Amino acid sequence: MGEVLLDALLDSLKVFPFLFLMYVLIEFLESRTNLNHRNMLRGRLAPLLGAATGMIPQCGFSVMAAKLYDKKLIRTGTVLAVFLATSDEAFLLLAAAGVRAAAIMPLIAVKFAVAVGAGYLANAVCRRERLEEPQGEEVHGTPCGHDHEHDSPVRQYLVHPLLHSLEIFAYLLAVNILFGVAMYYAEDAINSFLQSKLWWQPLIAAAVGLIPNCASSVLVTQAYIDGFITFGACAAGLCVNAGLGFVVLFRNVRAWRRNLALWGVLFVIGAAAGYAVQAVMLLF
Repeated sequence: MGEVLLDALLDSLKVFPFLFLMYVLIEFLESRTNLNHRNMLRGRLAPLLGAATGMIPQCGFSVMAAKLYDKKLIRTGTVLAVFLATSDEAFLLLAAAGVRAAAIMPLIAVKFAVAVGAGYLANAVCRRERLEEPQGEEVHGTPCGHDHEHDSPVRQYLVHPLLHSLEIFAYLLAVNILFGVAMYYAEDAINSFLQSKLWWQPLIAAAVGLIPNCASSVLVTQAYIDGFITFGACAAGLCVNAGLGFVVLFRNVRAWRRNLALWGVLFVIGAAAGYAVQAVMLLF
């Protein structure tokens, strides 16, 4: 058991420096980026640009998109494209995972295609959706969902990335310990269960991915890295993982029907994408 805990700690520590450096870079990028009417998020290219923006490995852009959507400054298809493309820490964890890093490009391709397709389809269905006229305000988002632009450079580019890296390290360590202990005591039973429940995995992963927290993307990604779930299930869980975007939307309790409908649509699309990917992979 001591060896299991030590392995979990070492595996988590290996990722920490990489996470910290990436969060410094992302903080720098996100603090200088805003999503408003000037970058065409209200035009015909909106779902395409929204999906491309969401691919950046953090949930800050989903927070910005949620704020704009709640102000009725962007359309449903656009926010849906951003949400489906968002992956929180998934790409960072995969990049540090050795052989599993090869899954990054296929995952990007799947998420981008799903996000763009769903975005344009939603905008076509909601073509009569009315938008408010922008007032020139700028909407920012950061990895934790709070604005940092008024903080000192030390806090913005050192303290906040460090705290967020420590948070993800704690999630990752907990997940690694959980999986390590499970495999230590019941490896054969777990492998048998996973094989027998293969076609349930995308549905379960999508349900986990809906949890609006960094921990859910860490759990889904690490489960794939450790071989507990298939690539299709991983894609399903990460397609629906919109980071803190839904936290922002659910703050508007008056729009709870709209928010629940968007949540449900995201789940259906993510699960369907996961099953489609799983079916294709079984064919090859």
